[in-house]
Amino acid sequence: MMSSVFKEFEKAKERLNSLSEDPGNEAKLKIYALFKQSTVGKVATDRPGMMDFVGRAKWDAWNALGDMTQEEAQKAYIALIDKLAGSITETSDAQAEPGKYKYIESTVTDGLRVIKFNRPAKKNAFLKESYDEVVAALKEAADDPATVVTVTTGAGDFYSSGNDLSNFTAIKGDIKEIAKESGVLLNRFVSAFIDFPKPLVAVVNGPAIGVSVTVMGLYDAVYASDRATFHTPFSNLGQSPEGCSSYTFPRIMGPGKAAEMLLFNKKLTAQEAERVGLVTEVLPADTFQQEVMARLQKHAQLPVKSLVYSKALTRDLETKILHEVNDRECDRLVERWTSDDCVNAIMKFFAAKSKM
Repeated sequence: MMSSVFKEFEKAKERLNSLSEDPGNEAKLKIYALFKQSTVGKVATDRPGMMDFVGRAKWDAWNALGDMTQEEAQKAYIALIDKLAGSITETSDAQAEPGKYKYIESTVTDGLRVIKFNRPAKKNAFLKESYDEVVAALKEAADDPATVVTVTTGAGDFYSSGNDLSNFTAIKGDIKEIAKESGVLLNRFVSAFIDFPKPLVAVVNGPAIGVSVTVMGLYDAVYASDRATFHTPFSNLGQSPEGCSSYTFPRIMGPGKAAEMLLFNKKLTAQEAERVGLVTEVLPADTFQQEVMARLQKHAQLPVKSLVYSKALTRDLETKILHEVNDRECDRLVERWTSDDCVNAIMKFFAAKSKM
């Protein structure tokens, strides 16, 4: 006779198949691991080879469950599916009207264009498609005569958690070729910031991580909530700087402070980021959006040609250098993404996530 837990487990499997949205690779790793532990028990196979990103991620997630019993795994599986079904319903209810972008929003009002990173359930992490959408939105803003000042900000509590590491678990095919393609995508993304001709302002409403931080050296101003933080944990993940930060950060904050961020993974508070020059001004979280947007709306009434020409005078001499830096950073990252230490660090990250 089937236990009540097993019956609920079977129902949870059916609910998983009826989810209206993809729960994301991180959640799918947890689902896989709990399903295997529920139905097979403790992992008894060898760990897949170094280049099998997906296989290793699945194995690590399953192995991380250790001696969890099959009934405990079934209960955890049921709870996870219930949670996912609830969060997807909430996200669907909150969605705006369909537009040209899926992972960002881009609106313009009285000369002020706001590009909002819009994956709040995933801390506004960037999927591959997100990179392309930001590039397209920046081009739209550059070409639109009605846009004077352009802002980037985040939906929800996060500005952006940077590159979605689940991009690594979605890899299928030749890892080296995929790394090269990803390098081209990143190069194109950063180039869009280097070449953006109009005033570009970051409105950092919450924590900012990785590439969302490194490109800030290419912005014209960065306003931060006093609850924002800035973190570039590259060496923790076996990677290296991008966004031209290897050039802009030492020039902005000095070599020592830049090394603390880019080499030693130091997370800066908003106040610390202001002191080293990465942030223009820190404002109280309670009135942050209203105060900053009111100020920027005034800036958006200035003559656009004057702003464009003035920015060109302050930036154009470095454009060639920045593109060269971008090329070098992307080349190094292509090598890093296929290295043992990067692969191991990312697998360790997902194994830790699967325990949460």
